[in-house]
Amino acid sequence: MESLFGLQTTTSPYKFLYPFETLCARFSSDRTGSCRACTQTDSKQLGSKSTLILSKTQYDPLTITMKTPTKTRTHNDYTVGWVCALPKEQTAAKAMLDQIHPTLSKPPNDQNSYTLGSINKHNIVIACLPKGKYGNNSAATVATRMVSTFPFIKVGLMVGIGGGIPPKVRLGDVVISTPTDQYPGVVQWDIGKAEKGTNFKRTGALNNPPSALLTALTILETNHEMHGSKTREYMDDLGKKWPKLVPEYTNSDSLKDPLFIQDNSPHALSSWVAISSIFWKMVLSLLGYLLGWSTLAPMHSGAEQATKITAKVKIDGAQKKPGDIRVHYGLIASGNQVIKDAKFRDSLNASLDGNVLCVEMEAAGLMNDFPCIVIRGICDYADSEKNKDWQKYAAAVAAACAKELLEHLQPSDVDGERPVKDVLSDG
Repeated sequence: MESLFGLQTTTSPYKFLYPFETLCARFSSDRTGSCRACTQTDSKQLGSKSTLILSKTQYDPLTITMKTPTKTRTHNDYTVGWVCALPKEQTAAKAMLDQIHPTLSKPPNDQNSYTLGSINKHNIVIACLPKGKYGNNSAATVATRMVSTFPFIKVGLMVGIGGGIPPKVRLGDVVISTPTDQYPGVVQWDIGKAEKGTNFKRTGALNNPPSALLTALTILETNHEMHGSKTREYMDDLGKKWPKLVPEYTNSDSLKDPLFIQDNSPHALSSWVAISSIFWKMVLSLLGYLLGWSTLAPMHSGAEQATKITAKVKIDGAQKKPGDIRVHYGLIASGNQVIKDAKFRDSLNASLDGNVLCVEMEAAGLMNDFPCIVIRGICDYADSEKNKDWQKYAAAVAAACAKELLEHLQPSDVDGERPVKDVLSDG
C-alpha cells in the first residue's frame, strides 16, 4: 500500500503516475472515486484513511498518464525546402501537407512568405515567388533567403507547372528532372552561344540534386514501373481534405487537350485528311502568291498545324484516357523567356538531342543556389494555343507527385546531407 495525498492505494498491478486529482477530470466530486467515463471502479467512501480499490474488470494493468507536451519547433528543425512560382502552385503545395505548423519569425531582410508543415517525417518550408516576379533570377533570390532563415535545409524541390513537348508528353502529365546523358536534369537553354538561326550551344553546367533525392527518385521510378503512381490517390485525399479545391485542382473531366482526339462520330475528319487539307491550302496559298492573286500567308502557321495533327496521330497510338496521370523522367529546359511557338520549341528540343520533355522559367536559377529536383505538371504545349485552363490541375498533380517522392525520401539519408547553406558557402 502507498499513501497518495492521504489516500491508501494498492500498488500492484496498478500504477499512478500523477497525483490523483490531476489524473482525470472525469472523476466525480462526491469523493466516491467513481469515474463517469468507465464506471469500472469498486470504491469505498473516501476519507483521510479510506482505501481506493480499482478493479481489473476493464484494464489490466491500469496505467493513467498525462499527455506529453508537443515540442516547439525551431528554424533548425526544417530540412526540406519547397519553392513554387505561382500562388496556385503554393495552394496545391499547402493542400498536400499532412500537417500545417505555426509560423516562425524571420529576419527583417527576409521578404519571403513561408508556409510550414510536414509530410511523412519531413518538416517542410514552402516559399512562393513574389506575385508578378517570375523567372530564374527571382527564384534564386527566394531560395537564397530561405536557406539563410532555415539554415538546416538539406534538400530542395521546385514544384509547379510547365510546358510539355509533344508527342511524348501530354497535358496533365508530370515531368521530373532526371540527369540524362551529359545533362544534369535541368538545362538553362538561354545561357550559351548562338550558332545558326535559333540553334545554340549550351555552355557551362548546373549543379546536380543532392544524392538523397536521387536515391528517392530511383525508388520512385521503380515503384511506378511495378505498381503505378500513387498520384491519383493523393489527389483524391486532397479533395477530401479541401473540397473547395476539387472543381479546379483535382477534376480534369471538363478540360480539353488539343492534341487528344476523342471523337467517336462516324463523320469525324481523320487526322490524315486534315493533314492533306492543310497541305493543299499551303500549295494554293503559294500558287496564289506567285500569280499575284493574294499575299502569302505565314508558312510557319501551317507547319505548326501540321505538327500538331501529326502529334495527334502519334498520341492516339498511346491510347491514354482523359484523367490518366503519367509520370516522365528526363530533361527540363529552363530559361527567362516564355515559349509560345511550336517551331522554336521543337528547335530547342532538337538542339538538346531531342531529350527535352518540358520547358519552364524558374528551375535553372535554382540549381546553382538551391540544388533540387524539379517537378512540373504539364499545363500547355508551349505553342500559340498556350492558355491557363490546365494550370491549377497541373499544379495539383505536380504537388501530389512531390508528396509521393517525399514518402520515399528516408530521414536518415537527409540527415547525411550537408545543409545547402554550407554547400553554397564552399563555392
